[in-house]
Amino acid sequence: MDEDRQEDLDIPPIAEQERMVEALLFASAAPLGTRDLAARMPKGCDPAEALMHLRKRYEGRGVCVVRVGDGWAFRTAPDLGHLMRVESVETRKLSRAAIETLAIIAYHQPVTRAEIEEIRGVSVSRGTVDQLLEMEWIRFGRRKMTPGRPVTFVVTQEFLDHFGLESARDLPGLQELRAAGLLENRPPPGHMPDSVRDESDENDEAEAAPGQNELFED
Repeated sequence: MDEDRQEDLDIPPIAEQERMVEALLFASAAPLGTRDLAARMPKGCDPAEALMHLRKRYEGRGVCVVRVGDGWAFRTAPDLGHLMRVESVETRKLSRAAIETLAIIAYHQPVTRAEIEEIRGVSVSRGTVDQLLEMEWIRFGRRKMTPGRPVTFVVTQEFLDHFGLESARDLPGLQELRAAGLLENRPPPGHMPDSVRDESDENDEAEAAPGQNELFED
């Protein structure tokens, strides 16, 4: 028997090559290319053909063989991907400082950090603002055209969606908050106007008034 025929006899049958490819892909943490497969399989094997057979065998199954870049890997069948999702509710408690800061931004937007501190009567830490930004409840607004051009803050669509509001105008006024027991009847030092909603409307009207937009940078 010549060497060529002996070598042909040593090459595993395609069914066995398919099993080898299946085992290699299953055990690998990363996709494997045909060169990677050939390097690990006996000489003379054809990983490309073995892959073709393997892909056909897994058609319609819960997992399938898919191309990932230059390699191949097992992946969950696309139509079953929703079964792999794990939904969890993460409860995040806001500090009192964050709640107060968020309320001031919601009722007075666009508002600068200095204006928030003036209303609260205390300084606003960077961590408080960063937390609200990370939650995507506030975002940066336009800069005021005043010395230093301070940036302003406004609430986001995510904030409105979370609280079921169509716009900031739907925020409850002071009378409603007091009726719900969320505010004391006696206004605190540096109190806000009797009706926050009215003030919000006035701010909107003032913002649309001639010359008002000159206070902000586009």
